[in-house]
Amino acid sequence: MNALSPLGMVSELPSSNQMQSDAERATTEVQKDYFVQKDGVKFAGTHLLVDLWGATNLCDPEHIDRALREAAEAAGATILHGHFHHFSPNGGVSGVLVLAESHISIHTWPERDFAAIDIFMCGACNPYHGLPALKAAFQPKSVNLGEQRRGLIA
Repeated sequence: MNALSPLGMVSELPSSNQMQSDAERATTEVQKDYFVQKDGVKFAGTHLLVDLWGATNLCDPEHIDRALREAAEAAGATILHGHFHHFSPNGGVSGVLVLAESHISIHTWPERDFAAIDIFMCGACNPYHGLPALKAAFQPKSVNLGEQRRGLIA
């Protein structure tokens, strides 16, 4: 592993979306504009703020890593790297998946059955497609969802 390993769980497994040949990557990356055009507006990406209340499975970094990976893959994102830290004594977890299209981060408070998740994605990814995986993994009683369009072009 690397120097971050002593700080928490580091996962370096790429997503299946990252499995592209060098020739394919060279031809597609030159052509892509990762800004999004939606409803007549151009912007860098969609940032979802997801609050899970009455949630479960908030103490296990490996479970959280798997859940965020499933959400990223469902959204069409490319996973580059993950890092998760398990706190004590309360058992909360903070972590992030770094994506080619930005990131998914999580902070959990198991003593309050609460998780705060940020999903920021640009390009053709749809962060809303990741929500069912998060709901299945954490089984929240309620979800508060906010959306921000980042990098608006006037």
